[in-house]
Amino acid sequence: MSRARKRITLLAGLLAAGVLTTVLPAGAQSAPPPEPADYTLDIDTSAKGPAIDPTMYGVFYEDINNAADGGLYAELVQNRSFEFDRVDNPAYHPLTAWARTASGGAGGSALVADDDRRLHERNRRHLRLDLDGAGGENGRFGVVNSGFAAGIALRAGQRYDFSVWARTDRAAGTPLTIALQDAEGTALAEPLTRTVRGDRWTKYTGTLTARATTAAARLAVTAGGSGTLRLDMVSLFPRDTYKGRPNGLRKDLAQKIEALDPGFLRFPGGCLVNTGSHQGYEAPHYERARSYQWKDTIGPVEQRAANANFWGYHQTYGLGYYEYFQFSEDIGAMPLPVVPALVTGCGQNKVTDDPALLRRHIQDTLDLIEFANGPATSPWGAKRAAMGHPKPFGLTHLEVGNEENLPDAFFERFTQFREAIEKRHPEITVISNSGPDDAGPVFDRAWELNRSGNVAMVDEHYYNSPQWFLENNDRYDSYDRGGPKVFLGEYAAQGNRFSHALAEAAFMTGLERNADVVKLASYAPLLARTDNPQWRPDMIWFDGTQSWGSVNYETQKLFMNNTGDHVVPSRASGTPVVSGPITGAVGLSTWATSAAYDDVRVTAADGKVLLSDDFSAGRDAWTHATGRGTWTVENGAFVQSDTAATDTMVTAGDPGWQNYDLRVKATKKAGAEGFLVAFGVRDTGNFHWWNLGGWNNTVSAVEKATDGGKQTLLQDTTRIETGRTYDLHVQVRGRQVTLFLDGREWGRFTDDKVAEPFRQVVTRDEKTGELIIKVVNAQQTPARTRITLPEGTKTAPQAKVTTLEGDPAAENTATERPVRPRTTVLRDVGPDFTYTFPAHSVTFLRVRAH
Repeated sequence: MSRARKRITLLAGLLAAGVLTTVLPAGAQSAPPPEPADYTLDIDTSAKGPAIDPTMYGVFYEDINNAADGGLYAELVQNRSFEFDRVDNPAYHPLTAWARTASGGAGGSALVADDDRRLHERNRRHLRLDLDGAGGENGRFGVVNSGFAAGIALRAGQRYDFSVWARTDRAAGTPLTIALQDAEGTALAEPLTRTVRGDRWTKYTGTLTARATTAAARLAVTAGGSGTLRLDMVSLFPRDTYKGRPNGLRKDLAQKIEALDPGFLRFPGGCLVNTGSHQGYEAPHYERARSYQWKDTIGPVEQRAANANFWGYHQTYGLGYYEYFQFSEDIGAMPLPVVPALVTGCGQNKVTDDPALLRRHIQDTLDLIEFANGPATSPWGAKRAAMGHPKPFGLTHLEVGNEENLPDAFFERFTQFREAIEKRHPEITVISNSGPDDAGPVFDRAWELNRSGNVAMVDEHYYNSPQWFLENNDRYDSYDRGGPKVFLGEYAAQGNRFSHALAEAAFMTGLERNADVVKLASYAPLLARTDNPQWRPDMIWFDGTQSWGSVNYETQKLFMNNTGDHVVPSRASGTPVVSGPITGAVGLSTWATSAAYDDVRVTAADGKVLLSDDFSAGRDAWTHATGRGTWTVENGAFVQSDTAATDTMVTAGDPGWQNYDLRVKATKKAGAEGFLVAFGVRDTGNFHWWNLGGWNNTVSAVEKATDGGKQTLLQDTTRIETGRTYDLHVQVRGRQVTLFLDGREWGRFTDDKVAEPFRQVVTRDEKTGELIIKVVNAQQTPARTRITLPEGTKTAPQAKVTTLEGDPAAENTATERPVRPRTTVLRDVGPDFTYTFPAHSVTFLRVRAH
């Protein structure tokens, strides 16, 4: 998952140029419904377009937003192995989620130990309970676990499987009590009792049946008597996991993923894969912040290594490579693992220059292929068989690397992986990538290398505004049909409102039209826990007790369940668009940086001075648009001094300004980035800005914000020096913008792409003989459309219609699902018929025709 677009702001839905509308405030009078627009859609059933692979649409899984521990992985105990650490999160400690508890007068101490008594070399820590023996037979001392967030979720009547590894130095044994209880200690199940015997690690198990439904249960593990009791891997799983498997998956989440009918499962992540140290567990000293390495994640769960998660929490690896392969098989998806290339991305931008380590990672990748596909008699195939799957998993695709910002260093290493894999396994498609953005110098260089190297497939990632997705339906029309194929591994329109899903759907019609180039595509991210999201938007949201699909989920599901076998050529009329000049005021801003601005001057094209401010008279001309940051006039300059504040924009001028020149002197004083100079500012969500020294001073770009969602229009690698004063000049003429840095042209662009709200594609389902007419109408006007098939085409008189329709600001939540599929029957269908597609809708018509 890219961090390059960390500035995403989730505001209102798409509102540009009348494409989508705002929601009226309560009590406001709505205008009469607009007259339907007139469109035509001509379908050529005599021709056959590109074939659509059954694997085209899939899912991208990454352990972000607690997607694994506390999410899809059904374990209910947080920090079950006492491995939490400050390296995971500054707020963590080895007893995170645990608290000491005592009853009956008993006492003792509870300490986390890291010594030679550990359960396994990869499972470093365990809990040591020193019991004082007070309280007699009824005295108990131990710990209680609060689970994730609000607590452990229980359903009345459901069974929960407990297990723990334990050892005691008490010759007579140590009595152990396991209880489910509420925050006040009231029992929520009949407690379990076990006696721990012997000073060697032994696994103890049992089942508890919940008496009540709650989201806030606790698991108490207490002991009686005296002596030292050691505990590790304290675990509680619902019996009712997906497919009923021990160490299994949370059923409701797995079923929602299965319902998508995904063609592939990309795992174990994006930034999770290629960040951190590339050293393995066997490094000279044990490292807690390693890149994700598959060998750490297989075998008995109590012997799997723990690791810090890139997204700021802890990962247990209980959900590991074996479970990913198994889940892929369960849902009928092609497994698509991603391995690190020893060039970190996601803002780290480091190269591991260690030939021996590179060779080890390449060998690990070859071993991974053997683990997936080798016979049970092979070394790694035998490990798979020992875990319960003698039959190979049938791996066909594998990706090396993720979003590297150093394309030359990455490609050098990718080539070595690819050569080794193709020499041993020519049947495996090895996938490269093009960095974290849809355009720019990294993207261009990566594609140059991939094309010259005859790479089979390239992974593209981008997170853009709804406006961008409506403007770029034709993105892949001009791609080289004979070049590398595209895997669109991560994309989303920066929000979970229906306006965002509509824009994504419009873009997806272009993906299908170009199915000969775009072979795989997956929305991202897949899962998010409501109490700990690091990224928005997400496809499926959940808490401890329930889950729900976002409006984006419903849109993806509609496409994924109705793909078709090949494209049927079709052509639709467009929406007339009137495009005026870039219009708006000017602005100054910073991002995690202190900067000083001076000598701001705005002049009209005819030379008339619109604004001239050297700040000698104060700052009265400027309005604090965002309310963030600390702006003061210091030594005749306008200074923002808070290096922690982000998006601190102040504005001046008239929103009606057009065709002007903005000049300003800017000096970085301190902080992580450079400066932001805005133009065409209509309001806080609609503007352009020149972002110099952005993304931790690694990239400079022009970004366009439309209703809060941003897209990049121009980009290069300019970096900003602290203490140096720069002369910035922005020239706006109509929709053309030219930018000058210290008197030299830095770049130019014309912002004239059309955000077409009416998009369509037609495919054929060979099994049913149906045409699937897919139409997105992302505007406030219904689209009355004449649909024409070739003369002589025979059709069934009725068609199945599935519609997603809603307010563009609508979101599906835990309590409300305003956007859901509605199925109806359309009668009087023929080779020439008219259908009105509702405003703000995605509609699929299934018409039997031959």
